[in-house]
Amino acid sequence: MTQWQQQPGDRLTLDRIRRWNMAGWILLGLLPTAVAVLDAPPARKFWLLGLLALIALCHTVTLNRPDNPVLHPRAYLGVLALTLGITSYLLDGGAAFYVVSLPQFWLYARAPRDAVTLSGAAALCTVFGGTLGQGWSPQFLTGNAVFTVIAYVAGVGLGLWMHRFVGQSNERQEQLTAELVQTQEELATAYQRQGAVEERERLAREIHDTLAQGFASIVVLAEAARTATVFDPGRCAQQLTSIEQTARENFAEARVLVGAAPESGVAPGSLATTLRRTLDRFVEDTGLTVTAELPDLALDQRTRVALLRCTQESLANVRKHADAQAVGVVLTGFPGGVELEITDDGRGFVVEESHGFGLDGMRRRLAELDGELTVTSSLGDGTRVLAVLPLPTQD
Repeated sequence: MTQWQQQPGDRLTLDRIRRWNMAGWILLGLLPTAVAVLDAPPARKFWLLGLLALIALCHTVTLNRPDNPVLHPRAYLGVLALTLGITSYLLDGGAAFYVVSLPQFWLYARAPRDAVTLSGAAALCTVFGGTLGQGWSPQFLTGNAVFTVIAYVAGVGLGLWMHRFVGQSNERQEQLTAELVQTQEELATAYQRQGAVEERERLAREIHDTLAQGFASIVVLAEAARTATVFDPGRCAQQLTSIEQTARENFAEARVLVGAAPESGVAPGSLATTLRRTLDRFVEDTGLTVTAELPDLALDQRTRVALLRCTQESLANVRKHADAQAVGVVLTGFPGGVELEITDDGRGFVVEESHGFGLDGMRRRLAELDGELTVTSSLGDGTRVLAVLPLPTQD
């Protein structure tokens, strides 16, 4: 990974590589060079050790503060190239030190062109310094000079290949990142749409189970009251009272749907009471015979509301379609669950041919609570609706 290719998340990796390179450079470059000059004349030894200490300090500063305006990485690489040339002059050759220092030109340069140029300048300084120290001797030409040139050519080839490889990897990573972002945006949009659809379905189900049923009752009661106006004023007054009560209940449900009231349907622990009140209203409005077995069961709010809505929908279907004379409602608790059975002796229907919103709404409502709805009916044999719900486990 080179500096001109690094991504924001790769800075730590690049710093780690640079530190490992510095450790290798000290062990294989600075220390052997310092040892090699120990037998040199005092003046030459002094200058070379001072130069090695200086370049080590510059390397440390550049490594820890790469954005330092005084010793910019490019300036450091220029100093390193001059140091290699001087070292080559003082030691009569410095190809090994150049080879160990070569990776720094690719780790600190801003662009491949800078790395090629600066490493080439360092190679030229190394060859020139060795030439001044040894002259154009055959030994130098076949040793340090050739080795330095070969190292430079190999370094350029390897560096450019690594630059291309890492660049392609980065492009692929950017492409995958862009695809991932696009996929996340599409998923978020899909979730929003799904949430909107589910919310519309929920509101439609609530409106059907509450407001629509209430308005239907009001219409039926109003028609009956109009008919009873002349022949049975007492019955007419009773039906008008039912209309008023149903309208108030619809108003309360409407406030719940728009968020103006906190809870709806059933007070805590009162499912049996609420079902009895619902059945009493049903008897009062229709005159049908209703038998009920409604024990007081301790149920959570969502279970109570679901069973109440199933009861209301079933009674509405009896009123509109069954032409029944009697209705039975049985609430039963069992270990781990509860079931509600509603039967009538009406005309019945073919279940497979029924695709009404009410039955589908009951099924979805129960399915949200891991429950199940079973409808059994046939023409002339009445209808049986069985709602089964598991009870939530107590932690």
